[in-house]
Amino acid sequence: MSDAEISEARRLLDQLGYWVSLEATGNDISLHHAITALQKIEGRERTGVLTREELEVLRSARMPQPLESEYPHLEIDLDRQVLLVIDGMEAAPRILSISSGSGKLFTEGGWTRRAITPTGRFEVHRKIKGWRKSPLGLLYYPNYIYAGIAIHGNPSVPPYPASHGCIRIPMFAAEEFSAIAKIGMVVIVYDGSSLP
Repeated sequence: MSDAEISEARRLLDQLGYWVSLEATGNDISLHHAITALQKIEGRERTGVLTREELEVLRSARMPQPLESEYPHLEIDLDRQVLLVIDGMEAAPRILSISSGSGKLFTEGGWTRRAITPTGRFEVHRKIKGWRKSPLGLLYYPNYIYAGIAIHGNPSVPPYPASHGCIRIPMFAAEEFSAIAKIGMVVIVYDGSSLP
């Protein structure tokens, strides 16, 4: 891919709401995650790699539509593994690739349970700046929405569900996301079987 094509991809991704750095050059981590989010929305193979074929898809892509748009809130689509930040002002949503609960069994503190991200309507009720050490690992800028379930930065955000139940977001966006996700902000978490 030429520098001009990469710049075009960044500009188009940004216009559609995908969270990408416009200042970066080359194939940085924000471009990788933005392409992954695009591939998830468009139902394509989740490689995170910008190719000429992906650029063609991007050129004709449409902005994803939120479930609700009248007020600032967050929407987490577990089927497509994306998070939308809605500003309530009819601007493009900001879209991040996520990794949610894997559905696998795990044991912590003598209690075995399934790694599930709960669906429903929640609110951000607690936030921590920087790193937090939890019994299940390190969380970067966690924003708690339900008991110990948080939206937080993690160095590993694969294009599929892989967490213990939290919603992992890319590290590069975690601090800015936390500033957006105010205490009391509504968070709608859904999949195809639980659409509100």
